Amino acid sequence: MNGVLGALILTLIAGSATGIGGALVLFKKKVSSNFLAAALGLSAGVMIFISLAELYPEAQEMIVQTGIPHGKAFALVAFFVGMGIITFIDFAIPEYENPHEASGLSLDARTAAVGMVEKTGNEKALHRLGLMSALAIAVHNFPEGIATFIGALNDPEMGAGITFAIAIHNIPEGIAVAIPIYYATKSKGKALLYATLSGMSEPVGALLCWAIASVFGVELTGSSPAFPIILAAVAGIMIYISLDELLPTAEKYGKHHIAIAGVVGGMAIMGISLLLM
Repeated sequence: MNGVLGALILTLIAGSATGIGGALVLFKKKVSSNFLAAALGLSAGVMIFISLAELYPEAQEMIVQTGIPHGKAFALVAFFVGMGIITFIDFAIPEYENPHEASGLSLDARTAAVGMVEKTGNEKALHRLGLMSALAIAVHNFPEGIATFIGALNDPEMGAGITFAIAIHNIPEGIAVAIPIYYATKSKGKALLYATLSGMSEPVGALLCWAIASVFGVELTGSSPAFPIILAAVAGIMIYISLDELLPTAEKYGKHHIAIAGVVGGMAIMGISLLLM
């Protein structure tokens, strides 16, 4: 139970970072785009390195030890199934309600929210957009919560790295929710609240994963034949997030080489930390 509790706490920390994004844009005059690009690149580097150097190879090794025929093939299929799950979530949510990145880096920026208010004066529509953005991000964060939880159960130190990467990734999502809510309600409190709540689906996803596993008697440990399959799927989910969300967002808000430097830095940090473990 201690391992489960620790994994749940790490998942809660990762999910809460959407609130940090909301606070940054609401209470800080300007968020540095280059800093955000480097941070997102760092997050992508951490997630890619953990997935390909740790999670996936460990999943293959575990499944071979279970004696399942063609175990490595099962792990490979699970890897792409993980990608497929989060791809389906992306396609299931309409593009205009599926914000992958911040719609602006300060309240003074020429954001889509500002344009909507000036063009239509329809604050109710803007409020709905903010709510739908929060809901879309919450749905999208659900499998990320499972990924963080499973990673932390497998190895608490590795889980801390995943938590760090997911938390950075959640910051611009919090910004994407906070800006339209703020312009619709003129309330920083409501904007911060909705930004924070949008990330709470991550610990909910972790709790649901644990509950379902408990009901069906699936042990979320290396001794269970199901665990390496889940681990490989988690690796696929994290790679997809890095390639589809983190790197494009980093490129959008900063210079190319700053984003790439962040990726390399993230990989180096995780590589060195794994050597020291």
